[in-house]
Amino acid sequence: MRKLRMDELPRKNKAEFQQAEKLPVILLLENIRSMHNVGSVFRTADAFLTEAIYLCGYTPRPPHRDIHKTALGATDSVEWKYLTSALEAVRELKSAGWLVVAVEQAEGSVPLQQFKLNTGEKLLLIFGNEVEGVSQGVLANCDACIEIPQFGMKHSLNVSVAAGMVLWELARAFV
Repeated sequence: MRKLRMDELPRKNKAEFQQAEKLPVILLLENIRSMHNVGSVFRTADAFLTEAIYLCGYTPRPPHRDIHKTALGATDSVEWKYLTSALEAVRELKSAGWLVVAVEQAEGSVPLQQFKLNTGEKLLLIFGNEVEGVSQGVLANCDACIEIPQFGMKHSLNVSVAAGMVLWELARAFV
């Protein structure tokens, strides 16, 4: 076994990335505090060809060196938009036909492995603040909640780790 060199990896250039068919998912980050988490989510969104990222509330936004440190250029490839209100973004996309789903521990949440995106559906996937989670106002406007099953003493995951897990599970249906 031999580790591949960078020039052996099947990478898209910026034009190919922009023209590629995207996973029909927009990630919404609501009041994320950490610039490193934001950068990590950008990098993960690039890896899974996610349609866009919406940064809402006090979530930090590019350009910033601490975001770029973990994004490694993904802020240039992934479309993103800033909105002051996550609730405004949710209402806008919901009225445009997007399925609105929060990743949160909530009554009636669906375990991640049981959630299925139907053919032709577009998904707005919401990730909340590292401590408080998705706000109740946004949660009340969601069509569903996905919960990542956890079995240890801690019942929370880093927001960028959770985004990676959820995107991988969704992307598996398209691979």
